[in-house]
Amino acid sequence: MPGPLDGIRVIDLTAMVSGPLTTMILADQGADVIKVENPRGGDHTRLVSNRRGGLSASFLNNNRNKRSLALNLKDPRGLEILRKLLVGADVFVQNFRPGVIERMGLGEAAVRAVAPDIVYVSISGFGERGPYAGKPVYDPLVQALSGLTTVQAGSDEVRPRLVRTILPDKLTGFTAAQAITAALLARERGGPGQHVRLSMLDSVVAFLWSSDMGSQTFVGEDFPQQKAQSFIDLIYETADGYISVAVQSDKEWQGLTRALERPEWLEDPRFETTALRQTNIDERLNLTQEVLRQRGSAEWLARLEAEDVPCAPVLRRRDVIGHPQLAANETIVETEHPRAGRLRQARPAARFSETAPEHRRGGPRLGEHSRALLEELGLAPAEIETLEAEVVVGLGEEQAEAAE
Repeated sequence: MPGPLDGIRVIDLTAMVSGPLTTMILADQGADVIKVENPRGGDHTRLVSNRRGGLSASFLNNNRNKRSLALNLKDPRGLEILRKLLVGADVFVQNFRPGVIERMGLGEAAVRAVAPDIVYVSISGFGERGPYAGKPVYDPLVQALSGLTTVQAGSDEVRPRLVRTILPDKLTGFTAAQAITAALLARERGGPGQHVRLSMLDSVVAFLWSSDMGSQTFVGEDFPQQKAQSFIDLIYETADGYISVAVQSDKEWQGLTRALERPEWLEDPRFETTALRQTNIDERLNLTQEVLRQRGSAEWLARLEAEDVPCAPVLRRRDVIGHPQLAANETIVETEHPRAGRLRQARPAARFSETAPEHRRGGPRLGEHSRALLEELGLAPAEIETLEAEVVVGLGEEQAEAAE
């Protein structure tokens, strides 16, 4: 069954993670995503470690359901092919450093000259203006500049810490995908194709504000963040492992005291109200940790669940794929890739009752679909061979052999 974005064509000039994840979300939902890459190497994530069959796990996990066109955009003939592809396309996505796409001859005005109603999407690292606009950017730099490393540390007064996943890249991908579908909906309702601009920095700051920037919310009454957060996270050591326990309401607090057999905590003046329990959070969490060390994880989880206290085991990566909750959700799926073999991946998180998308193809080899796409544009076989010989296009065969 085709997905909800069936019939939408996306021209994808992105690389690394934020842009490719954006377009994979659209591809997973049924869009025809044409990934345009340089014939000499393609997306950098193709080259990273953890590979099989010439394809890296990083590339496969951000580029499934796409078609790859290897095209030299520095050659006028390559640009002309791209312009032909743009005719009738719905979305154009690029994540070059600000100014680069204009120098390539593919700025908004140039693209709209052949695709007037296209949704034009620009993803940047720090933004398109300002002192950092032209700087090179990677995920840790955005974590640093956005305040995320301080949030992760738990206080403004201790050493900042990185989140040990590329959260800005991935968050930007999900934000961009949602914005693109909103722009497509506005166009469907009669509006023009819009230019959607977003940065990794803005995506993370907006993400943080809903829960982590309360100290900066009331203008003129800034609250010291070190007083608002605990220095302790909610991962607790037990006698044989780790669990997470999170308590908010009075009912949950009372359940915790019963599960841990500590009724005296209910009489402790430090913990009488939700506000006091937040103010004295370090003392409360330290006491909880002292008790949880005395017994094993399974026993504590059973006791906590019996009292309806929010809790969960702490799973290692190798444990996640076999957990019964993920099995019940059918979160992890296995597919066959023609070159990389059997793959295990997370399915798209959103489920659609009437337009459930299907897995059409795994991440493509560089230029795997070049010939088919050029034929769709009406190029003759002899012309295609000439373009390949002069490295205007890559047809996939040589790249596949070289990758082995």
